[in-house]
Amino acid sequence: MSKKINIHLPEPADLLMEVRQTIIKKAWEGYDASKKIKRIEDISAEVSTNRVFKVIFEDNDYVIAKLSYFGNYEYFKEDHRIIHSLCNNLLFPFENFLSKSLLKNNRVYTYRYKQDKTDAWVVFYNPTRIFERLPRRLDEEHIRKLGTQIGKFHKACGRAKNVLPKASKTLRTDIFALMHELEVNEKQFGSAMQADFLKYHCDLFLKNRSKHNIHSFEIIPVFIDWNIGNFSVYPNLELYSRWDYDWFRMSYRILDFYFLSRVVSDAGDRTVFSYLIDPLMEDRFIMFLEEYHKVNPLTANEIRFLKEVYRFFILNYVIRNGKYFFAPQYADKLQAEAFEIYLPSVDRDFNPDKIIEALKLT
Repeated sequence: MSKKINIHLPEPADLLMEVRQTIIKKAWEGYDASKKIKRIEDISAEVSTNRVFKVIFEDNDYVIAKLSYFGNYEYFKEDHRIIHSLCNNLLFPFENFLSKSLLKNNRVYTYRYKQDKTDAWVVFYNPTRIFERLPRRLDEEHIRKLGTQIGKFHKACGRAKNVLPKASKTLRTDIFALMHELEVNEKQFGSAMQADFLKYHCDLFLKNRSKHNIHSFEIIPVFIDWNIGNFSVYPNLELYSRWDYDWFRMSYRILDFYFLSRVVSDAGDRTVFSYLIDPLMEDRFIMFLEEYHKVNPLTANEIRFLKEVYRFFILNYVIRNGKYFFAPQYADKLQAEAFEIYLPSVDRDFNPDKIIEALKLT
C-alpha cells in the first residue's frame, strides 16, 4: 500500500492575491535577491487551483512563476527534475520543444512556503516562445500531421527514458492511494453507494491491468493534458513549443491519447468541457492513430488498455484529485458527471476492436 499523500484544500476564496504575491516574492528572494521585482501579474487560465504569474523585474526582464498547492511537494520536485533532464536529453527536432525551468546550483529551483495552514510551492520558467495555435476544430490535415508529430515525439521521449531520474508514481500506487482514502473516509466521496461504486471501479482497473501484458509496455515521459492551449506549432504544423506540466508523469504512452482524442474530436476545443469517453471512438481519432502508427507502431494490447487509461483518468484526476486541482465550479460539475456518465460508460461504450481492425493489428 502506498503512503498517504497529504493534500491541502485551498483556503477560502483560493489563496488571496497578496498572499500569492508574498509567496512569489519570497521564492524569488531565495533564487536571486539581487534582481528586484517591479510587479507580478496573474496570468492563470482559471481552470485549476494552480496559479501562473508573469514576474516582471525593474529592468523589464521577466520570468513565469507557477504556484501550486495541489498534490505533494516531493512529487512536484521529482517531476520537474525529470522534465529538466528530459529537456536536456531530447534530440533534434525536439531539443527546444519543452519550456525550461530555472536552475540554481545546477538543479531545478523550487521553493516551498509553509505557514499556518498554507502549504504551497513555486517553480520558475523561462518565458515560452509561442508560434501558432491549432484551430479549435481541426481539419484532416491538422489531425494527420498531429498524429505524425506526436508519434515522433513519443519516440524521442522513449530514446531519452534510460537517462532520466527514477519516478516513484505509478498507476497502481495512485489507485491504491484512492482505495486507502475510501477506507479511511469514504464520506468525502459522497454516499456509501457512491463509495462502493468507486471501489468497484478501482478493483476492476487493478484486475484488468494484469490482462493486457502491460509489462511489455514502454514507460516514457507523458504529459497527459494535451489540450490545444498547452502547445504551439510551426506554420507547417510541426510541434514548436509545449508548456504546462500539471499532470506530467513517467508512464505508458497511451496515457496521452485520451486528451489527444479530445483535441481531434468533431466537437473541438470548448470553453465548457466534459470528459466523455466518446472521442476515443470517433473516426477522427482513428485517423490520428493511423498516422501515429506509421511512425511509432502500436499494439493491440495497448489499444485494449485505452479503456483502463480512461478509467484511471476519471478515478485519479477527476474523483481523487478533482476537488483539489480544479476550480470549484469545474470540480463539482466533473465529479457529478463522473458518477452519472463517465464511469458507467467505460465498459459500455468503448470498443477496442473498431480501432484494432482499422489499424490492422492482431
